[in-house]
Amino acid sequence: MAAREGAEVLLIEPTRHVGGLSTSGINTAETEHMLKWTLGGFAGEFYGRVGAHYKSAKPAYYFESGVAEKVYLEMLREAGVKVRYGVAVSSVAKEEGAIRSLALTDGSRVSGKVFVDASYEGDLMARAGVSCVFGREGRAEFGEEAAGIRFDRETRKSPTVDQKGDLLPGISGWKKDFKEGDAHPGVMNYNFRLTVTRDPAKRVPFPKPKHYDPSRYQLLANWLRHGAEEAKPERVGHLIGMYGRRNGKFEMNNKQAAVISLGHFGGQFGWPDAGYEERAAIYDDHLEYTLGLLHFLATEEVVPESVRDDIGKLGLHADEFADNGNLPYQLYVREGRRMRGRYVVRQQDVQTERRKEDSIGISSHFIDSHHVQRLAVSPAEFVNEGRIWRMGYAYQIPYRALTPKAGECSNLIVPGAASYTHVAYCTLRLESVWMITGHSAGVAAAMAAELNAPVQNLPVGRLQAKLREQQQVIDFIPGKPEKCERLNGPPEF
Repeated sequence: MAAREGAEVLLIEPTRHVGGLSTSGINTAETEHMLKWTLGGFAGEFYGRVGAHYKSAKPAYYFESGVAEKVYLEMLREAGVKVRYGVAVSSVAKEEGAIRSLALTDGSRVSGKVFVDASYEGDLMARAGVSCVFGREGRAEFGEEAAGIRFDRETRKSPTVDQKGDLLPGISGWKKDFKEGDAHPGVMNYNFRLTVTRDPAKRVPFPKPKHYDPSRYQLLANWLRHGAEEAKPERVGHLIGMYGRRNGKFEMNNKQAAVISLGHFGGQFGWPDAGYEERAAIYDDHLEYTLGLLHFLATEEVVPESVRDDIGKLGLHADEFADNGNLPYQLYVREGRRMRGRYVVRQQDVQTERRKEDSIGISSHFIDSHHVQRLAVSPAEFVNEGRIWRMGYAYQIPYRALTPKAGECSNLIVPGAASYTHVAYCTLRLESVWMITGHSAGVAAAMAAELNAPVQNLPVGRLQAKLREQQQVIDFIPGKPEKCERLNGPPEF
């Protein structure tokens, strides 16, 4: 959007593909638990163009990764945006509270008037010395009912220790050492969003893990033997989320209701504040966990035969991620760092205090946090921890939450790792909502460059007028619902 406003824009993309998770396995706008009327501006245009690809006059909220990438690339070319692939921010040079240049990981340096940190992790923000956090606030810090450590109500029967008495892989600690509502440094779990098929003509066998270790899944084996009598899985979909998508494709995801699924509980802990080499190791560990889990489900006798038969009919889809062994390009980083900016959006702001004078967009997603970790209750039981699922409401996203505190950095806007608590961030952490904040950040960046003004001092009324002209939805609309009660059913193609 900054380029459309006349700014010269350089997009720095650490991978070989633009589009984040929309082009790396997440093939939904999440409108099944959002209010569609909030998706205007760039987001509305993107989904409209995807719909046009499928010969529809309506927006397409379910799509394929390759199609999403094609649409993004078309939009970038039309706007004249230059893209640098395969590099990331190494360090930041600042003068008088403003970023002057960035050193990239290939040794090159780039400069600019205004910078936008559109990453999942907030690396530019952190390297620029802007205040940020990761993990979960305690309930007391912002008075949030859903904050802090949260134990599932139901414990699971399964031996949790090995013969030496050590905790099994996948268990982070003992429940007795944690207190409900306390702060915790862990973010919600990560996983890969695999694109799979049952079509023999398109099916690519799942790669075997390089270092398969069945003991890594001993907790699951124990549960299948000792604790699954009433919930014995009969097919893959009982353990792994399987979402039907276009052209015979399925999207795999961590399944919240499953005892153990694609989410690598605890494996994500080091990611938010890690360097690039450490992240590469965490990425590889998640990939090994994922491929190992699939191999375990396909081959181990403790797994019900019907599940083994079901997964044997599945494979990666040959038409997606062809230059990466048909595996997604990115790990699904649900949450990384979060800025502590001029305003911190809290649970109250997304549920009750939902109107903001400096609105630059509207979100409506449920408060949805996947589990964070798994804890042993005893040597024979465990409990999952961290899940939140609360009703969604339309609320206005304040511009202040995208900008650092005055004095920390005057030319940086952060639409992704924005200034939210963990609880509130669960309503922001969707690709469709990041398109909304990204649209507004781009227009604001171009305006700040034109006016030669700190991003904190922009005339918000002028910014809002521009956004309205571009069909960005920043105002409540009379007659439109403000409460999201899972209004939308399964996708129809």
